Amino acid sequence: MWHHMFGEVNGEHGTWGYVRGGMGRISFAMAASAEAHGAVIRTNAPVEKILIHDGRAEGVRLENGEELRAKAVLSNAEAKRTFLQFCADAELDKGFLKRIAHFKTDSAVIKLNIALKELPSFKCLPGTSPGLQHAGSCDITPTTDWVQEAYEDAERGELSKKPYIEAYMQSATDPTVAPTGYHTISMFCQYAPYHLKGREWSDDVKNEMADNIVATMTEFAPNFADAIIERQVLSPVDIEQRYGMPNGNIFHGEITPDQLFSLRPAPECAHYRTPIEGLYLCGSSTHPGGGVMGAPGHNAAKAVLSDWAKQ
Repeated sequence: MWHHMFGEVNGEHGTWGYVRGGMGRISFAMAASAEAHGAVIRTNAPVEKILIHDGRAEGVRLENGEELRAKAVLSNAEAKRTFLQFCADAELDKGFLKRIAHFKTDSAVIKLNIALKELPSFKCLPGTSPGLQHAGSCDITPTTDWVQEAYEDAERGELSKKPYIEAYMQSATDPTVAPTGYHTISMFCQYAPYHLKGREWSDDVKNEMADNIVATMTEFAPNFADAIIERQVLSPVDIEQRYGMPNGNIFHGEITPDQLFSLRPAPECAHYRTPIEGLYLCGSSTHPGGGVMGAPGHNAAKAVLSDWAKQ
């Protein structure tokens, strides 16, 4: 919650903003601006390794064998993948590599994306017409004991029976994201451990956890379960595999005091520069972390331009 208070929308600190048409519109807008200034964007072109010669990054090699040379390489991948995978052949200080390997990326998050035939009607504020109760962030966590019990379930490698829920009903604010008369809700829930005790994240297990979440939400909004048309369930493993987020950690690393500011992800990378000349980090494993703020990328770009100005 402390991290959430860092940002602002229209001058209001700690507020949330919705993007008309969905969050993906931010990516499209950035891509269009970059291309207008001459950038070339390639998709379905996974990187195999970062090319390094005499301690300097000179480009990347794609998985198809193609090599792309560059004056600078900026990695938006998380720190572990950048250094332990893409730079595996580089001669880096063992202490530095140990600090990167120990960068904490634990997570216990599961995500539900749900299509609804009507908005939730809450016991405390009934009604399915879009209202203030459907705007912003809706958190289901009645007591600290509730959260503690959910956490302890996960610590035992079990699914939280009464999970913490953070829900967003985007269509209540932006009707363009759903057909007329229908709605969307995304639910960011904890705790769902990456490593389960005695089983894997199969479809059956994902649906079991999703059922726990739906049942919990329905306690507070009795029409919720019956309003569901379709749901997508993303386990921590799914989030890692689909989006390159280690252990499903949406911030590329824990947001804790020992992993903030100049310690994120390690002192050697405190200013987005790395021990490899010409290689910069610009992703959420750098300060100030994730949250669709764009600060890591902005700051990394400034570092590159500053270094080029000195050459």
